[in-house]
Amino acid sequence: QVPVVESGGGLVPAGGSLRLSCAASGTMFSILTMGWHRQAPGKQRELVAVITRGGYTNYADSVKGRFTISRDNAKNTVYLQMNSLKPEDAAVYYCKVSNAGGRDYWGQGTQVTVSS
Repeated sequence: QVPVVESGGGLVPAGGSLRLSCAASGTMFSILTMGWHRQAPGKQRELVAVITRGGYTNYADSVKGRFTISRDNAKNTVYLQMNSLKPEDAAVYYCKVSNAGGRDYWGQGTQVTVSS
């Protein structure tokens, strides 16, 4: 069973919205933080947003006010609502899940394309 699976990417015009979802395996032990990173061609992977089990959130400055991260602990699922998308938001978005055992799990990535 794949530990982490993302969904929800796609093509959207500038100014549009997308909602990404990431489901962690139900057998995963004591999930602490869940977050989203992204990587555009020729650039390093960067943090987009992260949320703790208690609901504390942190965002990259470039997405503050436009993106919202949330999670459903009962479903081991994290969401990223992306509004007012810009061409510079285009990237492969990766979900990262960290558990109490100190392990990090990455999803396979989902492509977000923003047309100008």
